[in-house]
Amino acid sequence: MKIFRCPVSWIGLLFLVSCSVPERSEQVQVRVERVISGNTLEVRHLSQSGGAKRVRLIGIEAPDLQQHPWGNAAKQQLERLIEGQTLLLEWDIETEDGYDRQLAYLWRDGKLVNEELIAGGYVLAQVRSPNIKYDRRFAQAQEKARIMGQGIWDSQTPLRVHPSDFRQNPP
Repeated sequence: MKIFRCPVSWIGLLFLVSCSVPERSEQVQVRVERVISGNTLEVRHLSQSGGAKRVRLIGIEAPDLQQHPWGNAAKQQLERLIEGQTLLLEWDIETEDGYDRQLAYLWRDGKLVNEELIAGGYVLAQVRSPNIKYDRRFAQAQEKARIMGQGIWDSQTPLRVHPSDFRQNPP
């Protein structure tokens, strides 16, 4: 009886090939019911029946609505970006947070809305492991917005308190 012995290099190659196959992200088409803040909205899934679901956008931290003028500016920009659009939600590792909101990336016409908000200086990039699929893109968009003085990075009227610190110690 012959025993087939797999050389180590073949095992390593099989392991590398199996690890390099990208996961296919699930995307769902949605219609926006309303924008709640610069990082939270209510959507209705077009392929499912039922009520509206709250969605928290992954990878961003929007100024609190009471952080004038930046909270309202972030909310209004999100409204402008998605108004009248067919949108796609994409999930990462975690699909819900502790507030019963879906966690998702939001796509419009092939553009990542989360990233557009960062690039315009409306929100901060915020790493929230394990949902880190686009963190490198978000960090690059934020660095560019900071260098260009966009939005919250404007030297004349910058965002002076991080949103999480503001929520812990409101004025």
